[in-house]
Amino acid sequence: METRVSAAANLLRRVGTLGPREASQRMARRVAGSLAVRFDTADLDFPLLPQDIADSTTLQLTPPSAGSSGPELRIAWLCTPPGPGSGGHTTFFRMVRGMEERGHRCTIMLYDRHRGDLDRHRAVIRSGWPELAASIEPVPASLAGFDACVASSWDTAHVLARRGGSSMHRFYFVQDFEPFFYPRGSLYSLAEDSYRFGFTLLALGPMVASTLLREVGVKATIIPFGSDVAAYRRHQSDNRSGVVFFARPGVDRRGYELGRLALRQFHRLHPDQEIHIYGSMVRGWGIPLTQHGMLSRAELNGLYNRTTAGLALSFTNITLVASEMLAAGNIAVLNDHEFSRQVLTNPEAVWAAPTPSSLAAALSEVVTDSGRNIRSERAATHPGHSWAAAQAELSQIMTEVAECKI
Repeated sequence: METRVSAAANLLRRVGTLGPREASQRMARRVAGSLAVRFDTADLDFPLLPQDIADSTTLQLTPPSAGSSGPELRIAWLCTPPGPGSGGHTTFFRMVRGMEERGHRCTIMLYDRHRGDLDRHRAVIRSGWPELAASIEPVPASLAGFDACVASSWDTAHVLARRGGSSMHRFYFVQDFEPFFYPRGSLYSLAEDSYRFGFTLLALGPMVASTLLREVGVKATIIPFGSDVAAYRRHQSDNRSGVVFFARPGVDRRGYELGRLALRQFHRLHPDQEIHIYGSMVRGWGIPLTQHGMLSRAELNGLYNRTTAGLALSFTNITLVASEMLAAGNIAVLNDHEFSRQVLTNPEAVWAAPTPSSLAAALSEVVTDSGRNIRSERAATHPGHSWAAAQAELSQIMTEVAECKI
């Protein structure tokens, strides 16, 4: 009885300290955590089936056969089902399209450990990436009948290690150092181990390549970053106002909470400046927001052209949002980090310390700059590179490896 009375008294004290809303939110999180333990729901969030977990210390891959089946490679592209507008999938599918344009036969292999609706996944891909000609299939028990297979993430690298056919060449298109997505622990270790499987590593940008070498001791070929120069460009208009932020709650490496705190401070400094949010629909900011949800590339280019500045936050490999904003004449404010500086060379980008006050001050400096229109023009005219160089580099590496030239 005393225990229950003490617990009730403690709860009342917490409600008085936190307020009923925050106290109820904390209680809900505790209940959710208890239910997860009781019913083992954490297993549902684990990205791999038990039989698809590989181990570099015991893995014995059969070397691929010498040469390819012919000038047209049969390539399996291994990925998880994308959501609409997924940035990582967009870059991966650009590489698929680059190989299709060179005459290779491509198949997108979807790994869905929950065995979801394949037709729905196909519809998402056909709608979001209509340029792809590749067939779309579920990953079979054995990936046979291909000259090469390309993994797109640490979990699909495990699947490739476990299911890859003995005669195929195995590639790993590494867009980020994915252990950084997690605290030090099980997922961190499994992600890190995926780089030790002996695949040909293709690293998107110098940050990934240098981090792989420093953290794991493995070398990778750098695939250069590109930008969608056809979709993102500046309109001839100086009537810009407001700022924009790509919101990804729950993806901490994209700085959602930091962006929210910074934009609250920015609103106090500039209540007349409209704040635009796209990506996820958000709640509880306590300031006026204009929410757009998911946008097409054309719609997003229009939004960038209507606004003066934007937050482009990333704490691992750089987000493509930054270069796309700048190409449209929107001045991107980034958290200052060596990873991003290795890639982004546009001199009009604004770098700020990753604190709410510093980011808010950087946005404020841009929107109050009397020369912001000239600044916008300079940002948009900085030379950009399409994805053609990345596609060409990947094609050359894959072809030479498949033909056993390297």
